[in-house]
Amino acid sequence: MNLPAASLADTTLVDDLKARLRDVPDFPKPGIVFKDITPVLADPRLFGRVVNAMSAPFRGQHISKVVGVEARGFLLGAPLALALGAGFVPARKPGKLPYRSVVERYSLEYGADGLEMHEDALAPGERVLVVDDVLATGGTAEAAARLVKRLGGELVGFSFLIHLGFLDGGRRLAPTPVTSLLTF
Repeated sequence: MNLPAASLADTTLVDDLKARLRDVPDFPKPGIVFKDITPVLADPRLFGRVVNAMSAPFRGQHISKVVGVEARGFLLGAPLALALGAGFVPARKPGKLPYRSVVERYSLEYGADGLEMHEDALAPGERVLVVDDVLATGGTAEAAARLVKRLGGELVGFSFLIHLGFLDGGRRLAPTPVTSLLTF
């Protein structure tokens, strides 16, 4: 289920986000237009509104853990976890976690990579929300979902600041609910 931006945020928030996002052409590779969220994070009022809007669809759903995908998913996931009264779990690039971990490999629009989570990051049956800044092709989010399921978590949904709809990543994550504040 993809929820349109209007159902998650008022038009003022959407307009404010569009005004603050920065497009960076040819990053990290030629032909990619990177959506830079750092101007949004630098504005404490706007950042607070983003956290409120991204967490709103999941309030009352008894989320016990929020998984933030490295690295910008950490910046959004940790405050969302606090807003939802949940714990935070980082999903990191391979070799970055200090304790025993499990890994999932995946492909993305400009290469291949992997994600790891500590083997004890989730207890069986914990209700989990996966958070990241951008949904593109869905490969990274899908790898995070596989990690959640391997560790016994119940995947409740995905929350993104931005969905690049033309890349159709939401289809890859179905039937799990996918929310975003902006769609391009």
